[in-house]
Amino acid sequence: MSGTNLESIEQTELTAENRDRDDRRETSWRTVLFGFMRSRRRSTRREREEEPLFTDWHHPWLFFLATGTMILSCMDAFFTLQLLDRGAIEINPVMDAVIGRGTVSFAVTKMLLTGLGILTLVFLSRARFMNRLRTGIILTVFFSFYACLVCYEFVFLLRTS
Repeated sequence: MSGTNLESIEQTELTAENRDRDDRRETSWRTVLFGFMRSRRRSTRREREEEPLFTDWHHPWLFFLATGTMILSCMDAFFTLQLLDRGAIEINPVMDAVIGRGTVSFAVTKMLLTGLGILTLVFLSRARFMNRLRTGIILTVFFSFYACLVCYEFVFLLRTS
């Protein structure tokens, strides 16, 4: 073997030995917390770039809206079942078909559909719908809708008791 081949083999072995040490990419809770507190993609990297569509960090307001919408959805499901027991009818034909299969399937379907919708809206929160409206606004509209619906159902429950 020539001297250069021997040197490259030795260099490769040294590099492999260095890699066997502690892996800095190892995931721990410290990594998760550090990544949450200091996410890298909050804005653009260069001035000439447009606003990034997908980021590592979302505004805390989106967390409030997502959590609040899920809680209101749970309350809506509970109030809907209470109202159905008191003689009300389900107007939504999809949910009416699901209620016919049982209350557990109704609750699971409602939470699954709402949760997937919320995840999609949070993921696409910086996207623009029809190049005009940010989809984060749509999440605000859903939250407002659920808040009004739950208030309506609660008042209706109070009147029927």
